Amino acid sequence: GMTLAKTEVFALVLGFFGLIGTIAVTALPMWRVSAFIGANLIVMEELWEGLWMNCYRQADFRMQCKVYDSLLILPPELQAARGLMCVSVVLVVVSLSVTACGTKRSSCCDDNTKGKNVTLALGGGLHLLSFLTTLIPVSWVAHTVVSNFYNPTVLDSQKRELGKALFVGWATSGVLLISGVILLFSYSRRRSKEEEPYADTHLMDVTDAPKDGSVYLERKPSSFYEHQQYLHIAPNPIIFVKGRYRSLSYTFDYVPNTILI
Repeated sequence: GMTLAKTEVFALVLGFFGLIGTIAVTALPMWRVSAFIGANLIVMEELWEGLWMNCYRQADFRMQCKVYDSLLILPPELQAARGLMCVSVVLVVVSLSVTACGTKRSSCCDDNTKGKNVTLALGGGLHLLSFLTTLIPVSWVAHTVVSNFYNPTVLDSQKRELGKALFVGWATSGVLLISGVILLFSYSRRRSKEEEPYADTHLMDVTDAPKDGSVYLERKPSSFYEHQQYLHIAPNPIIFVKGRYRSLSYTFDYVPNTILI
């Protein structure tokens, strides 16, 4: 009832935060940040690398950002992340729209309970899919950052640290996962309620045996029915013999006033 409706609204609110999160992660330039080690300590430079641009600041000067000239200059994990994060944003928008239509409080498909339940399940499934398309790129980039950081063959100037966008990405994917799970749980509860009215039904035993204390009245044919039976003449040929006519089934007295052709 009301609890289920409130749970669905809560999932919808979480999904909305998930949308804000995915947009923020996609836009933020802090996916990989420069590590202040070795020679970088003297120069005090800061470098942010994102999916669309990199930002650079030296000493106390204002940070300057520059959009990448080409997608091809990015490492493969950032190229994949750009595509997957765009897919995530689209998926969250679609899943929110579908979920909003499937919630109990919405007026969509009110006359079709089964259709509404399926819509909610679809919304939940899309939330889980967006969770994956957000988690995979964030974790992939984080893995390459960490493995490069501890790789002795990589120069110190090339080493990066985990940026804030990655942590926001993990939090966002968690929110999308929780939202999807809540919606699918709500769907399963709705399904069980949908089947409840039929759970107690069973086939009645067919028996002719009278029960104790019961009065059974024998059904008799009506007088109209009997009259019809009396007047019914089978479709057999009628033979006329000496003032009487005879059918093969019945014999009737001949009425003198009847005109016979």
